[in-house]
Amino acid sequence: MSTDEVLLLNGHRGSNGYVQDTNNKVSGSAGRFSSMSDHLSPSETGLNGPNQVMPSDAVWTSEPTGRVRIELDRDGIGARIPISVPGILEKTAKEHPDHPALVSRPGVDGERVTYTYKEYYTEVRTVARAFLKLGLERYHSVCIIGFNSPEWFIADLAAIHAGGFAAGIYTTNSPEACLYCAERSRAQIIIVEDSKQLEKIMEIKSKLPLLKAIIQYDGIPSQKGVLSWRELLQIGRSESDDKLDAVLKTIAINECCTLVFTSGTVGNPKAVMLSHDNLIHDAGVIVSTVGLTPRQDTIVSFLPLSHVAAQVVDIFGSMVAAGTIYFADKNALKGSLVETLTQARPTVFLGVPRVWEKIHEKMMAVARSNGAIKTWIANWAKSQGLAYNMRKMDGVDYQNWGYLLARWLIFSKVKATLGLDRCHMFVTAAAPLSTDIKKYFMSLDMPLMDVFGMSEASGAQTLSRNDLYRLGSVGTSMDSLRLKIHNPDSTGEGEVCMGGRHIFMGYLDEPDKTREAKDEDGWLHSGDLGRIDEDGFLWMTGRIKELIITAGGENIPPVHIEHLILAELPALNNALLVGDTRKYLTVLVTLQTDVDNETGAPLDTLTKATQKWARSIGSKAQTVTEVIQNKDPVIYNEIEEAIKRANKKATSNAQKVQKFRILPHDFSVPTGELGPTLKVKRNVVLKMYADLIEEMYK
Repeated sequence: MSTDEVLLLNGHRGSNGYVQDTNNKVSGSAGRFSSMSDHLSPSETGLNGPNQVMPSDAVWTSEPTGRVRIELDRDGIGARIPISVPGILEKTAKEHPDHPALVSRPGVDGERVTYTYKEYYTEVRTVARAFLKLGLERYHSVCIIGFNSPEWFIADLAAIHAGGFAAGIYTTNSPEACLYCAERSRAQIIIVEDSKQLEKIMEIKSKLPLLKAIIQYDGIPSQKGVLSWRELLQIGRSESDDKLDAVLKTIAINECCTLVFTSGTVGNPKAVMLSHDNLIHDAGVIVSTVGLTPRQDTIVSFLPLSHVAAQVVDIFGSMVAAGTIYFADKNALKGSLVETLTQARPTVFLGVPRVWEKIHEKMMAVARSNGAIKTWIANWAKSQGLAYNMRKMDGVDYQNWGYLLARWLIFSKVKATLGLDRCHMFVTAAAPLSTDIKKYFMSLDMPLMDVFGMSEASGAQTLSRNDLYRLGSVGTSMDSLRLKIHNPDSTGEGEVCMGGRHIFMGYLDEPDKTREAKDEDGWLHSGDLGRIDEDGFLWMTGRIKELIITAGGENIPPVHIEHLILAELPALNNALLVGDTRKYLTVLVTLQTDVDNETGAPLDTLTKATQKWARSIGSKAQTVTEVIQNKDPVIYNEIEEAIKRANKKATSNAQKVQKFRILPHDFSVPTGELGPTLKVKRNVVLKMYADLIEEMYK
């Protein structure tokens, strides 16, 4: 054991400027360990960055200049020495200088541009120098609004290198929502992708007195005073490293480096403060759990980078693992994703439920065109795949001849068609995915692994694994990430709480909300209801704030009941339970309809699958309008029967649904029912359809 290790275990300060006491508390606090002043590291001067830990004994902070203590475990991933974002990028660039880091989306000529890690690191420093020249100050932000690209990554990391905060803004945000984010984060520089996003910023520019520069990274800016990405690089290249290196020395691992805005499904979004250690630790845990290997793994970046999941995996996870990122084009979620997948052939693929649902829909459409023989072979193969993966889920990894033949004959071809033939882990995140769709992918030898986390947990807390998963569970807590159920009831259900080095610092400038979310022992109170079984699997059962309390005082988690109804009738796309302070429960449902590929808004036309289902039960309806105007008796009867079947699974009479209404269109971001992370805005839906709801209670 080294001298430093002995000092650490005995509560002395090591070379990285933090202390570990006998209670596993790690702190840079001279006050807390004032009797050890003789052992203080040079980092106590505050000029030993960026891989220094500065004095703090705080569990949380809401101050932009605040710091928090870091707690290390005695062994495992949680005992790893903290490192800063600039530190990990420099380390990876030195160890793997010529390995491809970023592969851009196709340009106008159809060609992709590749950045090696050495070029990536150089470009980040160039842009950081430019930011400093443009006036970026410590603890102020660079806001970024645009689709995933190398420029997004570079701007994000450059903001951190220059001592500021990186802050993503959802591309779907209105000008007013952009203004809120820019004001809250004290933005001095805003990066936009194109003229569409630039228009939003120009509309609010006069209301941002701190704003010093606007940069457009795609195309040539049409507005006077807006810099192009090329001009930004020219500014950075003309600057020396002196100022940047001086700023880097002041950076500390236990300070904020990134702001992630919550989706704001209720009220204004909160700015989640994430430290260097929060992000790098969570990324490291994910990399270790998933089994990423340096220089071996490829990831496709297409989920919104303003969301924490994409940041921790795409930006930080790839950096920790020395992986390669391929960028999808803007139309990825409108149909072009498979084209990128077949080019990149990712080794890990993370998709939100809507992505897996879209793939499922297209594959089902292809299957319907197959002849009898192909259909028989496909069904046989899928039965082999489902049986194998169900056994594997139970701990039996038995590859019989039927499964091996199906893998060679069918599964390999399906995966190759999707560009997923190299993929060793398929992940679904952000919202629940139906068990039926999960079983479908299991039958194709692509078991989908659930992940659960929050912005406040730097991304991921639990993860299902290829050799450790359960249908309906969100997996087990990853190494060094603590999990507990707060105030469990007799069934073990209670509030899910998380602890560890990945738990956020606080909400920027919102101490009261921070205090509500993070207790004095460092536990994050998620607001989610769940239970942990005897094998350590976490099962989510609803949201505390979404609990419906009926007039009879019954506490009802709506999500569970909604899922029961949707599982009974695939023609339904959404269900929203109503009944708070009411005598009985009702539900609003939407039918599966086509979507406008340009705007993402729902259309009136029922999907082909829904129309086929309608014909099979005797309805000629082709649109939602026809169904509602004619109060189509067969469709209404089928929905009523589905609700009756779901009611049979209710745990009490109070949890049975009495009435329903079909809504005129499906939920979406453009129509306002969904937030940018595709979570339902319950309060918005209840307000939009207040009259319809009142009808059910007359």
